[in-house]
Amino acid sequence: MTDSLENQPSGYVPPKVWAPKTALGGTFGSINQPVSGARFERELPVGRHGLQLYSQGTPNGQKVTILLEELLAAGYSDAEYDAWLIDIFQGDQFGSGFVGINPNAKIPALVDHSTDPVMRVFESGSILVYLAEKFGAFLPTEPRARTDTFNWLMWQMGTAPFVGGGLGHFYAYAPLKIEYAIDRYAIEVKRQLHVLDTHLAAHEFLAGDTYTIADMAVWPWQPGSLYGAYDAHEFLAVEEYSHLLRWYRAIAARPAVARGRTVNRTSGAPGEFLRERHDASDFDREPDAS
Repeated sequence: MTDSLENQPSGYVPPKVWAPKTALGGTFGSINQPVSGARFERELPVGRHGLQLYSQGTPNGQKVTILLEELLAAGYSDAEYDAWLIDIFQGDQFGSGFVGINPNAKIPALVDHSTDPVMRVFESGSILVYLAEKFGAFLPTEPRARTDTFNWLMWQMGTAPFVGGGLGHFYAYAPLKIEYAIDRYAIEVKRQLHVLDTHLAAHEFLAGDTYTIADMAVWPWQPGSLYGAYDAHEFLAVEEYSHLLRWYRAIAARPAVARGRTVNRTSGAPGEFLRERHDASDFDREPDAS
């Protein structure tokens, strides 16, 4: 590769062997490291319910709290849970207790104390499948609908965090604006939005006429949630995806979704965030008292 004034920063040429810099700058620049493992000792708290969730209200975290609230709304009382905040902006995810559940040090992580032995589950998609199978809900048993559910769940796991998160990083969080990086991610995000819009033009939900964990997985990553957080609605022209927005708004209107999306969030308008959730009555409390 030749030196170029068009490189970012000007004159940058990748070295033969990459080495970490002392500081990257931007959001998460001082947190990310190229090695895994715990960075400090910290035990995780354990509440009174069988299900203990350790998370933050990011799109991946919202998937799980939405499912748990939907299970409770459907009458599965054993789905009661404690949701403990893991503040990823403060590096809580690198404590020894959390890394002991998820060696990848990413939220969310779940511990099921109702089983013998205790079950430790990490990766949001795995947690969704685990809970859906545990309670026999929101995961169809009919082969075609079940396969469609897994198709869209795996699609979300393999695309949205990297592509949507990548756009968010370079559009909102990076210490400098790089046109090539933003354009590269924007074109793929737009393609994904079109995939969803085209599919939902002919289907009520992702797996057809059945509301499933696939909808719960994809919903937090779509226009009203993720791109609102990045202030990228106008940039992505999300209003042109009318079928996607019809689906998004229908799910947003579900009371369990409205509750689930607030859990383990640390900011927002009154009633839009709840740092921790240990009982259904917590939703009625003021945010600063949660």
